[in-house]
Amino acid sequence: MKLDQLIKGLELVELRGSVSPEIKGIAYNSLKVEPGFLFVAIRGLKEDGHNFIEEAVGKGAQAVVMEIPKPEFNGATRITVPDSRKALALLSARFYGDPSEGIKLIGITGTNGKTTTAYLTESILKQNGYRVGVIGTIKHWYPEKVLTAQHTTPESWELQGILREMADHRVDCAVMEVSSHALNLRRVDGCQFDVGLFTNISQDHLDYHGSMEDYFASKQKFFLEKLPESRKQNKWAIFNLDDPWVSSIGIPPGLKPLRFGRKEGAEVTAQNARLSLEGIRAKLKLPQGNLEISSSLLGEFNLSNIMAATAVGVSLKIPREKIRKGIKAALPIPGRMERVANKRGINIFVDYAHTPQALQSVLESLSGLTPGRIITVFGCGGDRDQSKRPLMGEISARLSDLTIITSDNPRGEDPDRIISDISQGTESVLGGHRQYSPRKITERFKTKGYLTVADRKEAIRMAVAVARKGDSVLIAGKGHEHYQIVGNKQVLFDDAEQVREAFKSLNHHGKAESR
Repeated sequence: MKLDQLIKGLELVELRGSVSPEIKGIAYNSLKVEPGFLFVAIRGLKEDGHNFIEEAVGKGAQAVVMEIPKPEFNGATRITVPDSRKALALLSARFYGDPSEGIKLIGITGTNGKTTTAYLTESILKQNGYRVGVIGTIKHWYPEKVLTAQHTTPESWELQGILREMADHRVDCAVMEVSSHALNLRRVDGCQFDVGLFTNISQDHLDYHGSMEDYFASKQKFFLEKLPESRKQNKWAIFNLDDPWVSSIGIPPGLKPLRFGRKEGAEVTAQNARLSLEGIRAKLKLPQGNLEISSSLLGEFNLSNIMAATAVGVSLKIPREKIRKGIKAALPIPGRMERVANKRGINIFVDYAHTPQALQSVLESLSGLTPGRIITVFGCGGDRDQSKRPLMGEISARLSDLTIITSDNPRGEDPDRIISDISQGTESVLGGHRQYSPRKITERFKTKGYLTVADRKEAIRMAVAVARKGDSVLIAGKGHEHYQIVGNKQVLFDDAEQVREAFKSLNHHGKAESR
């Protein structure tokens, strides 16, 4: 594309140089610049692209987009803009031919439930005959293609490239998880959304945002800025009436609001809900009538996710029977209350819950469903929000019979320091005298208590060893992740696989003893 066509409509501070070059690609990382490229200097979380402009020009960049005017350099057009991240997003969309223009685009934001709601929404859309693509936390995919997800929402250049691929492969409806980072860093600028959905908000990412107020301000940009900026007609703003933060957002003119939840006034709500360890049955009340649904998903929080996905179906005028079939057909989601089968009658779940609210929601659901005891294994990530650690310790101690505090992506921090932070919350509920020794813990523990085991593999093995028929074991925090981040290295680690290995080890040990 010619540079003059690429930058048409872009807000400019200064333009110096020729606008006639043919631009062969766009890069925001100088290592990926090739001859004929446009280089966009953005401020990253660790590096500032403005420091690599000369390197990009030396590798053949025809033009440079920047926020900070740099000294003269030869051989490239200089384009100064107020916000280079916004420019990158708009330039990427233009370069790829605005792919979201021809796709029904559904964006889902919120702290918890985005992935499950995306899977449910995909299932409903497929029942209605749509060819669907999904961009999310676990992976990005469309029919015949699966891509690895580096971020929940990719950087704008990669994001627009994925949408272009989807459009070229006849995808007519895409579901996108939209993170607070993506909104704050303008990754979804230039996306033409048809539907925006806000699941809920609770404490998360405060290491980045600093406060709940800043976190919420980033999230609500989706309804207040991104959705109104979309050039689509009949745009819907779907939100959770049960969440006080979300329900407080004033929906701008031009958007059609649609509320879901248990509170009175919701257009999509649930009645006669029956929750069990086998799944969910409920009657959904919709604007077009009632709908009996069943799902293999577990818990009240997943009923909320079902209502959210149903609201998307309502906004797109999908028939009720197709919505019902889509909910029923939705398969268990990797790392989202993923059940690990066993022959001992223990209910073992691997879940991504890594925020205080998510952990509380899962444990409250299990409390109402579990005939036996609840054993929880979890940790908190290193180099991340430290304030949530004691909160999660308190929640687990209050709602579990046994809490095993362990490691979860310690990164550059000492795992024992993280465990100590979590234990402060645990001890506020149980007291230090309720701490078990790993050597003495047995299946006969009779009082609520906790123990600390830094080795996550050993913590999982211990939970499996002490559990008995009718108990529920929750292994929280990592979900679908297949690695542990220790220092700067990723070490292969899969919670569900570790559970299976623990059963094998215990079975082998038991047989050896019997001989």
